[in-house]
Formats: sequence, C-alpha cells, structure tokens
Amino acid sequence: MTDAIVVPHARDVRATLDGADAETCVVACPPHPQMGGSRSDARLTALGETLAPDVDCLRFDYGAWDGGRGERTDVHAALDWADERYDRVGLFGFSFGGCLALVVGSEREALACVSSLAPAARISEDVDAVAALDAIDAPTQVVYGERDSTAEWEPVVERARALGLDVEGFSGDHFFIGQEAKVAGRCAEFLADHL
Repeated sequence: MTDAIVVPHARDVRATLDGADAETCVVACPPHPQMGGSRSDARLTALGETLAPDVDCLRFDYGAWDGGRGERTDVHAALDWADERYDRVGLFGFSFGGCLALVVGSEREALACVSSLAPAARISEDVDAVAALDAIDAPTQVVYGERDSTAEWEPVVERARALGLDVEGFSGDHFFIGQEAKVAGRCAEFLADHL
C-alpha cells in the first residue's frame, strides 16, 4: 500500500509512504532537486519495494530549493514524522540525499541506522558528509559506484573505511543504470538488519 503524506513543517514537504503496517521505517532522501531528484527516483522506489512488507519507507520531496540548508531541515522534519509513528527509524539517501543522510545522521541520536548511496562529499561549507561521518552514532553504510564521475564520493569512502564502517563498491556509474534493484537490495539488507 502507498499513501500520500504532507509532512508537518514550515516548508512544503510532501511524501509517499510505502507500506503502513510495519513497526519500523526508513526515511529516504532523494537526489538533487534541481537535477530532477524526487521521491519517485528509481533508486528510492526500488528501496521501498525491497523493504516491503517488513519495513515501511517514507520517500519525500524537498521544499523549495534553499542551497542545502532548507533541505537539511526537510530531512529532520521527515524523521520527526517517522519518529512519532514508528518504534525504530533508519535513514537512507542517494547522491545529494546521501550527503544529507550522513549530515543529518550525525545530528540525530535516536536513529537505528544510516545508509548512503553514491553520496556527494559536500553540498556547502555547513553540509559536509566527510566531517559528519565521525559524529554518527548509529551503524552506517556507504555504497558507491566504482565508475562514478558525477559525485565526489572518494573522500566519503576513504573516511568511512578509516572508521571501519560498512563500505561497498559496485561496478557502475553514479546512477547504477540497470542495477537499481541490486543496489537497493544491498542497502535494504543493511537497513533491515539494523532496524
């Protein structure tokens, strides 16, 4: 079952909830909204389909573009919504959303786990995924495409490996074309194991 949700927030954050019966939920952050990123992104929908029916998935759209600052608050608002309804909540993001997942993951204490797919290393001076990795207090996964020439993922992977986090590379580019289900399956497995 898929439900449309309006997330309570000062900004206009709309979401789709895949499932509605589980005790756990993953909040999924989409890629860059100015590059067409949305809650209907193939990697996010594949994740929701893979998690079902055991784990619900809240896929959301960011509010109006705000250079990463407002989008960061959108992630917090989506997590607040999930925290009010679920026993345990995980966080996932792809690309721009992967950077935000790591940064927001470092700012939340109650997260069960964080998974970042093809994360950008930095959105702005204040939104730095590499620096955030040291402060995340939850099991964390970083998955990347070995031929990714779109996002600057190398510093994230290097730091995640140094910290002994779960890091996995796939033979693919930034978008994992034709591999969405396989990559989503690996991320879903990690998230479900920790929820």
